Amino acid sequence: MVSVLAGVMTSVISKLTTLLGMEYMKLKGVHREVEFMKDELSSMNALLQRLAEVDRDLDVQTKEWRNQVREMSYDIEDCIDDFMKSLSKTDAAEAAGLFQSVVQQLRTLRARHQITNQIQGLKARVEDASKRRMRYRLDERIFEPSVSRAIDYRLPSLYAEPDGLVGINKPRDELIKCLIEGVGASAQQLKVISIVGPGGLGKTTLANEVYRKVEGQFQCRAFVSLSQQPDVKKILRTMLCQLSNQEYANTDIWDEEKLINAIREFLKNKRYFVIIDDIWSAQAWKIIKCAFFLNNFGSKIMTTTRSTTIAKSCCSPHHDNVYEITPLSADNSKSLFLKRIFGSEDICPPQLEETSSEILKKCGGSPLAIITIASLLTNKASTNEEWEKVYKSIGSTLQKDPSIEEMRGILSLSYDDLPHHLKTCLLYLSIFPEDYEIQRDQLIRRWIAEGFINADGGQNLEEIGDCYFNDLINRSMIQPVKIQYDGRVHSCRVHDMILDLLTSKSIEENFATFFADQNQKLVLQHKIRRLSINCYSQEHIMVLSTAIISHCRSLSIFGYAEQLPSLSRFKVLRVLDIENSEEMESSYIEHIRKLRQLKYLRLDVRSISAFPEQLGELQHLQTLDIRWTKIRKLPKSVAQLQNLTCLRVNDLELPEGIGNLHALQELREIKVKWDSLASSLLELGSLTKLRILGLRWCIDNTHSNKETFVENLVLSLRKLGRLNLRSLCIQSNYGYSIPLKEMYGYSIDFLLDSWSPSPHLLQEFRMGMYYYFPRVPVWIASLDNLTYLDININPVEEEALQILGKLPALIFLWVSSESASPSDMFICLKEFHFTCWSNGEGIMFESGAMPRLEKLEVPLDAGRNLDFGIQHLSSLTHVTVRIICTAATVWEVEALEEAIRDTADLLPNRPTVEVRMWGDENMKEDEEQAMAEEEIHTSV
Repeated sequence: MVSVLAGVMTSVISKLTTLLGMEYMKLKGVHREVEFMKDELSSMNALLQRLAEVDRDLDVQTKEWRNQVREMSYDIEDCIDDFMKSLSKTDAAEAAGLFQSVVQQLRTLRARHQITNQIQGLKARVEDASKRRMRYRLDERIFEPSVSRAIDYRLPSLYAEPDGLVGINKPRDELIKCLIEGVGASAQQLKVISIVGPGGLGKTTLANEVYRKVEGQFQCRAFVSLSQQPDVKKILRTMLCQLSNQEYANTDIWDEEKLINAIREFLKNKRYFVIIDDIWSAQAWKIIKCAFFLNNFGSKIMTTTRSTTIAKSCCSPHHDNVYEITPLSADNSKSLFLKRIFGSEDICPPQLEETSSEILKKCGGSPLAIITIASLLTNKASTNEEWEKVYKSIGSTLQKDPSIEEMRGILSLSYDDLPHHLKTCLLYLSIFPEDYEIQRDQLIRRWIAEGFINADGGQNLEEIGDCYFNDLINRSMIQPVKIQYDGRVHSCRVHDMILDLLTSKSIEENFATFFADQNQKLVLQHKIRRLSINCYSQEHIMVLSTAIISHCRSLSIFGYAEQLPSLSRFKVLRVLDIENSEEMESSYIEHIRKLRQLKYLRLDVRSISAFPEQLGELQHLQTLDIRWTKIRKLPKSVAQLQNLTCLRVNDLELPEGIGNLHALQELREIKVKWDSLASSLLELGSLTKLRILGLRWCIDNTHSNKETFVENLVLSLRKLGRLNLRSLCIQSNYGYSIPLKEMYGYSIDFLLDSWSPSPHLLQEFRMGMYYYFPRVPVWIASLDNLTYLDININPVEEEALQILGKLPALIFLWVSSESASPSDMFICLKEFHFTCWSNGEGIMFESGAMPRLEKLEVPLDAGRNLDFGIQHLSSLTHVTVRIICTAATVWEVEALEEAIRDTADLLPNRPTVEVRMWGDENMKEDEEQAMAEEEIHTSV
């Protein structure tokens, strides 16, 4: 919790430093007050950093001081932002003219006087906080030695009775097989296997079961558990005693080197098995592994950890030895739940079936969560009313019920291990509803808008945020949902139990306030800093008029809420995110222009069709995402948004003056049609920081002014390609209301040879239109960084395949054509999609083609393509086949599907097979014909 406050303080101190360097701060008195606050807050921040390292709960007085410092820090930052806003108004007035300048300066003098008074008031609060810190001797009290010892919540896992375990046999046997398997010399080599997964999934229990099963196969063995702050010497002493099965005298005075040498000497000629449980740092593993002698007696080591990075480090370079533990299946979850409550997995009163299903869904397959909630229910009456109470209070119970302490302690271990900046970023996920799929890019942009990400030395904020996101994934704090072609996580979800932990911490720290069901009373206790309104869980939610929302920094609305507070009341709002509020009136966003601190704006509201003309007044706006609205034209003032880095729209024309948005890095999906401004296309070339561009090209070959549009676009693409362009997507207008003839008329043949020099940094090129290149464009052949290519080519001849196959970084390829025979040159390709819109020859994979291909999607004609060479794709893990059923019999379709699945089962990875039908409404039901063709089927 201290780390959240430390994050706020860091932001405030940074802004105070900036303020001191400004010309306006030379005013008498103001500079001195600001400098005093900066120095005092820096000292407090140092104490807060030390507080974060204390491994026991703070006393009540220290917590109260911390809370007051937190609220003070928020208020100081708001005051600074107000002051900066008044200065920007003065600058704008001076640029507007003399008369307006005089009027505005009179207003500004009054505003400055008010802000000066605020600064003096805040200075007094800082002085008071400093005096209380000294008066109560907080520095001394915080670091008094603690006589209590933390409870090790992992111990019950080591002594769990096998008969009480559920769903353990399969993963245990898989691990034993992986541990023991091997032929000849390879079986005798030292092998390290690492179990990785979130807290509460049973890593320790699983490792212990493997240990019990195979310990008799080894001459010596040891099972040791680490902690977040491991005593390495104690760990090594324990290992030595367990391996040798004897006690050593005076080992407590041995240093690490002597202990390591003793262990190595003992293991030199022995077959040993060691489990290192719960590794929290790669550095601890580096020291401990020095004790393992590399002999050829078939010794084995197993580790458990919550971090994917550490797991790979343990197994390096054999990353395939990482075993990811998975949640219990629905059946196993139910079995464990019922056995703990009723003593049998077959007993569940009918009236409790529905509620028990809801409880298990919330537990998400976590054995720890299931056992904990089951323990609560054993002391309750077996009535639906009592179980409903437990289900609804699971989140709040984390704070109050002693029986939840073990689960909270285990989950908190992962949270406590995070560095300060990641704790704040993770806590922010409590804003999203339960089971919500969180998009990576949206989350990172919100982090940036909140000021959670700071760049040193000109680093890219999005790239830093991406590292933060990946770190949370690797630490098993958030669960991946969708994985991109390049292995990056596109979206994530927070486990319900982790979400409850984060929600309780957010409430405790006044980090966020939630309107959903049980927390409404909290709005009267503090100024609301972040407000999350979840109407998915409960309809007709109203925000109380007495709520203090003038200091709210983030407003997130999920679903439709009645009587929402006016946006004009959110004076310091930085993030506004409204989703699926179908019934919201357009007038609600009328006051959006008053949100002068707004940095992130996303509207997923179908009923909104227009923006206020004064949108350009939001000078701090960085992200504008209105893809899911009915807005079809942007205000002209959008060209004034000098800090806008991301503009996501849906089928809107380029605004006039687009070239003024010099900070823009992402722009999509912009529509270019016959009545668009051709000059706006030329302005695109002025966006020197643009990395992502999405265009909807709706200029057909008959357009009289097509040459001007083409020339302007090509000139801009050439400029962008020489600078920072990483991704280009060109689509045509399509839909049921667009005539097919018109869609085929949109051509981009001008891109065949005109893009020179080639865009050397381009990583993605996507086509979404009915136009086919007659050959591979010249510039594509030289794209050494291209990883994603979605292209229409017809025909795909050997020359085209040679060009595409030589692209050194290509991972994803989607080709639309009539036929193709992939060569063996696609050495890096991991995902391949082939689309054929005619009755051509289809696709054929020769031996050696695409050696690293993992995912494949192809169409197959049920009447012809019974063999397309899938047996040559040895690395496949997933196959999607679209069977073209037109004019085929049901028997032919079923035979092809069976043949595909049988062939896939023979591949090394036994890939999963997904079959989709196309044109199945035209399948023939002629059973006689099917029977007559049975002989053909047998031969196939």
